[in-house]
Amino acid sequence: MCLALPAQILSIDESGDMATVALGEVRKDVSLALLDDVELGDFVLIHVGYALNTISPEEAERTLQLFAEAGLTAGVQQ
Repeated sequence: MCLALPAQILSIDESGDMATVALGEVRKDVSLALLDDVELGDFVLIHVGYALNTISPEEAERTLQLFAEAGLTAGVQQ
C-alpha cells in the first residue's frame, strides 16, 4: 500500500521545479515536475519526493484527521 500525505507549499524555487512543503513542523523539499500552476499556500499530495496533485485545504485537513485517527501521523498537527 502507498500513502500520499497532504502538505502545504511554503516556497517555490526560481525554476519552479522544486518546492519546500510543510506537514506540521516537518519541512521537506519536493519536486513539482508533475504539476502545473502551483502557488504558495497550495496543498499538495506528496509521495516519494514528488507532489502528485493539488487538493483543497478542506480535503487536506480531512485527510490529516483520518491519518491521525489511524495513528499514522502522531505529532503532526495542522
